[in-house]
Amino acid sequence: MSSDLKIGLALGSGSSRGWSHIGIINELYKLGIEPEIICGTSVGAMVGAAYARGNLDKLEEWACSLTKFDVAKFLDINTSMTGFVHTERFHEFLNEYIASDEDKIEDLSRVFAAVSTDLETGREIWLTEGSLLQAVWSSMALPGLFPAIRYDHRWLTDGGLVNPVPVSVCRALGADIVIAVNLNGDIVGKHIGKTGVKALEEKSNSGIAKKLTDLVKEYTSLSFLDGDEDEEQSPGLLNAIAASVNITQDRITRSRMAGDPPDIVFSPKLSDIGLLELYRAREAMAEGEQCVQRKLSEIEYVLGKV
Repeated sequence: MSSDLKIGLALGSGSSRGWSHIGIINELYKLGIEPEIICGTSVGAMVGAAYARGNLDKLEEWACSLTKFDVAKFLDINTSMTGFVHTERFHEFLNEYIASDEDKIEDLSRVFAAVSTDLETGREIWLTEGSLLQAVWSSMALPGLFPAIRYDHRWLTDGGLVNPVPVSVCRALGADIVIAVNLNGDIVGKHIGKTGVKALEEKSNSGIAKKLTDLVKEYTSLSFLDGDEDEEQSPGLLNAIAASVNITQDRITRSRMAGDPPDIVFSPKLSDIGLLELYRAREAMAEGEQCVQRKLSEIEYVLGKV
């Protein structure tokens, strides 16, 4: 492969399944493949930003240490019902493992873009300059989990609503070859009754805390210990949101990839990992690594690197 050709990496949306991006990036690195252009949507923007900022190892270590209880601590009840994620704790996490408030996209050593959605117009927004942290947060603002983010005079929400796997963004930013990661290829309908957050009961057992826990469970069907959720039970709020977003993103991804196919696409088989099962990072990363191994011959053909 000519050294003049630029490789772009399009990291797709997919909540907890996004930890597989880390496994894929690490495995590509072992093959001598280091993309110059990084474009991400939602969790793909978060992992991509950590990679571009040089914080991927730190993020990987933290992700692998997560427990169910750690995930529960990120959830919050607020009277406005704008989202279930504790925004202050999430901000602290982004600062420590992704980027500081002062980090700028244009100062990164790699070209980077995060995809978000303008809540008012429905337009796809490419964030290619300015605050790296704000770009990541805007791309990840999944309705129901996060409030919409006010950024550059617009209300922005999760980029997966318009461009779940940003192949087109990579090409627009100069990529000659695009490697894409699609986290939603086999997900539709696979876990409509499963969000994966079953630890809230570990968090509180009595008083006001228990009442808040019960309220979350009523809205989200989050039970947090062992055992499968009742298949006959109607989906809770987060289950319904997750299933709806998965359907939408799968259809959009199929359509956009048909019109603008990547040169290589990895599709991790992670349909058993629920929306908030962030504590299953090791499994997701291992599957990401295996994805690359399964496509070695294709990588060799396209890139001539192996």
